[in-house]
Amino acid sequence: MQLLDWIVLSIYFLMLLAIGGWAYFRVKNSADFYTAGGKLPWWLSGISHHVSGYSGAVFVAYAGIAYTHGFTLYVWWAFTVGIATMIAAFYIAPRWSRLRLYAGIQSPTEYLLLRYNLTTQQLIAWSGAVIKIFDTGGKLAAIAVLLNVFSGASITFGILLVGTVSLIYITIGGLWADVWNDFGQFLVQLLAGMTMFVMIILKLDDGFDGIFNMWDRLPPEHSNFFNEPYTVVFAIVLLIINFFSYSGGTWNLATRFISSSSGKTAKKAAILSSLLYFIWPLILLYPMFAAPIFFKNLSDPTLSYGVMVREFLPNGLVGLVLASLFANTLSMTASDSNTVSAVISRDILPVIFPKIRKFSGKKSLLLARITTLCFTILTIVTAINSSHFGGVFGLIISWFAALLGPIAIPMILGLLPAFAKSDGKAAIASILGGLTTFVLLKLFTVHSLAIEIGGPTLVSLLIFFFFGLFNKKEVPSEIKKLHMNLDRNH
Repeated sequence: MQLLDWIVLSIYFLMLLAIGGWAYFRVKNSADFYTAGGKLPWWLSGISHHVSGYSGAVFVAYAGIAYTHGFTLYVWWAFTVGIATMIAAFYIAPRWSRLRLYAGIQSPTEYLLLRYNLTTQQLIAWSGAVIKIFDTGGKLAAIAVLLNVFSGASITFGILLVGTVSLIYITIGGLWADVWNDFGQFLVQLLAGMTMFVMIILKLDDGFDGIFNMWDRLPPEHSNFFNEPYTVVFAIVLLIINFFSYSGGTWNLATRFISSSSGKTAKKAAILSSLLYFIWPLILLYPMFAAPIFFKNLSDPTLSYGVMVREFLPNGLVGLVLASLFANTLSMTASDSNTVSAVISRDILPVIFPKIRKFSGKKSLLLARITTLCFTILTIVTAINSSHFGGVFGLIISWFAALLGPIAIPMILGLLPAFAKSDGKAAIASILGGLTTFVLLKLFTVHSLAIEIGGPTLVSLLIFFFFGLFNKKEVPSEIKKLHMNLDRNH
């Protein structure tokens, strides 16, 4: 990186902090801090949901998969996310917004007390908060790896830099700062992604025919939809996991729907996010697919995207691309911090310290900022020690994806009347069954990536379903009333 690149990156950081400062004056209470007062427009919510769905890990762990396995990455990642989010648009997203209007929730786990019981709520809240520390730490580590490739800065310095900027603007500005930064980051990402896309086409010397001819210059299996170990079964498993994740099992994505002004607004937001997942990754991932043409036999494929940017882009544009990578990561880590803070301050701490329930608006806002600060610091510490958890891919795929399902299933299916008979016992059994499966799969080696990643989710899903199927008790009236108010016909 040259001086011009650092200037571009510095301008980007100043933009983040400026938006955080602007948002500070819009935040008057915890509802503003966590849900933007329920005033998010559909286009802003949709773009924020999309941008919050992937981080710098795409340009590290996923870039490595694109280098070694090709187009299958789009099929099992972006395409399945697009399908999952489209399904969520019609069946789940509107219910989150109606839940805020009906029950006044500010965190995605707040309604679990009404839907199940206190034990279930606390189990999900505690488990999810701990899991998000690993997930968010992995994303911080990913962007630090890229900064190391570009500038030679140490991984620890990169983590501290990204984590500190994220910590400042999300702590002072809350969700308003988060979603407007998402929008700015989306514009930066579009500019940087299109620039990289065009540069690779020019380097291929085939004009726009190179978009299709490129695959003839790559190993034949790179153009396959499925490439071992990323099989059809693996893609189906990821589709199931992504449905529970992008419909709100990943808490920060639920917040985008909760903060929408109405069920119809949340639905439109999810449709927009889904369409972006179908289209934009084709352009974004293209340089990663082309990397083996220019750099053969890289010792570390996860560095492929960083190497291409450094080799092919002129001064200034390197800083722009790096800013877009920071944008992706900060979008996700900041929204994670905001949402997990909501869960901690709304659902965990009041159980331990009941006086918190009587806090005034100013005290609740101060608590929100303190919990956001503490969670962000924990993710920074985890990122610095990411090597102990299997690196970036290990943290985000092997840990978070595998653990997400057991936590998300009771949350998402609890919104649907079809699963009304699955009560608190079903939820707890489902979570414990999934977590036990995760531990067993870590202790005993399996040779199927689909089973390793999807096993905990599938076990949880089956337990939750069959507990409800064999439950002969009448559904409580308050649960019926909840589902009636969340139904799309009301």
